[in-house]
This record gives sequence, structure tokens and C-alpha cells, in this order.
Amino acid sequence: MKVRIKFKKYGSLRFIGHLDVMRFFQKVMRRAQIPIAFTAGYNPHMIMSFASPLGIGLTSEGEYFDIELAGHISSAEAVRRMNAVTADGIEVVSFRQIAEEKKMAGMAIVAAADYLTDCRCPETGAAFTQELVAGFLGQQEIVVRKQTKRSEQETDIRPLIYQMELTKQGIYLQLAAGSAQNLKPELVMSALCRFAGIEEPSIAWPRRRLEMYADLASEPERAEGIRKLVTLEALGKDIE
Repeated sequence: MKVRIKFKKYGSLRFIGHLDVMRFFQKVMRRAQIPIAFTAGYNPHMIMSFASPLGIGLTSEGEYFDIELAGHISSAEAVRRMNAVTADGIEVVSFRQIAEEKKMAGMAIVAAADYLTDCRCPETGAAFTQELVAGFLGQQEIVVRKQTKRSEQETDIRPLIYQMELTKQGIYLQLAAGSAQNLKPELVMSALCRFAGIEEPSIAWPRRRLEMYADLASEPERAEGIRKLVTLEALGKDIE
């Protein structure tokens, strides 16, 4: 049985990297006595894969990883056991059975993510207005220099910004995410600074990830720009 686990990451634990998060949950699995399956061979390891690594310093309300179970445990009991042995800064939200197909694995289907970032520059205190955000989003092209594994190239990120809105809590962003297309919120905020004529801050822009989505639209629908985004959590069901 394959299971998807949703968790929050906050507080001082936002400064630990992806590999440390993996090691942390390996220990949680043992301490909580979750019947997780192991690979075969001379060096067996837990069958565990994360949807999308979170950058160091970011907090999140919607992180995911998938595991495979070797025995039965209910969702409520698994969440209770894991939260009983976790540390302050990590909270397990849900534990849900998912489809067995490999193509439904979290890392394979992530298509978008929600972020929330400050509406004021962390260095100068300059604030963005609703009119400015609307004007920025109204551009036909937003070209930035995007770093790839081998080089740097100019990329139009406008098609990768699905939603952008100034709210009371800050600037809400829904951006393309995953292995096929991925846009980091700091690139969007840098482009917004340039559009507004504001000097880009030399310190990191405070932000947090809110949720991750799969896109259930068909290939013809996607070609027409249609998206059917569903949270990774909603693709599973609770285990009784």
C-alpha cells in the first residue's frame, strides 16, 4: 500500500536542508513504529520519496512525501504516533492512501505550488500596491535571466505565473512547479522590483509555501492553457 504524508515545517527547523529532513523522518518512522516497507538487497532502505524539496529558510504548510507500507495502520493512529515523536517545527497533517501507479508519485505529478511573500521590501520597506501588481501581471512577457544546471538563459516567466494577488497577508503567488517547469518565487519578486523601479534587496525575501498541486487536465486541455489543479492531499483517502 502506498501512502502520502502531508506535513508542516516551521520555526527553527526551516533552516535544515532536504537531506536532514529525510533523515529526520526516517527516525520518526522508527520511533513511531510505522510499518514502512524497505527495499530488497544487501543495503535495504526505507521506500520514501519527497514531492519537491523545500529551500533552506522557507517555512511551509503543505509539504509531502510518499512511502510504502508493509503492514496496516489507520491514518488517525499514524498521525498521532508520528506527532508524538516529532520535534517542534515539524507537524504531520495527514496520512492518506494513494494510487499504486508510479505515475501518481508526488515527485512525478507536482505541477504547481502556492506561496505567500511579504508585500514590503525586507531591506528598504518599500511597499507594493494592487495597481502595481496588476500592471506587472498584465505584461505580455516577463523576461528574466534564469539559472539552469549548465548555464544562464533568458526566460519568459509570465506563462509560469498562474495567479498573483496582493492580499492583507502579503503577495499570494501560484507558480509552476515540478520537474517539467519550475519557477521560484524569488525570481518573480526580483522581476517585480525591477518593474517597480525598486532596488532589489540583498537579503532573502521572507516567504512560505502554502500548498502543492497536481494538474489533472488532459494534454489537449493543457495545450489550450486549461489547468485542473488538485492538491496532492486530495488525491488520497484516509485509511480506516
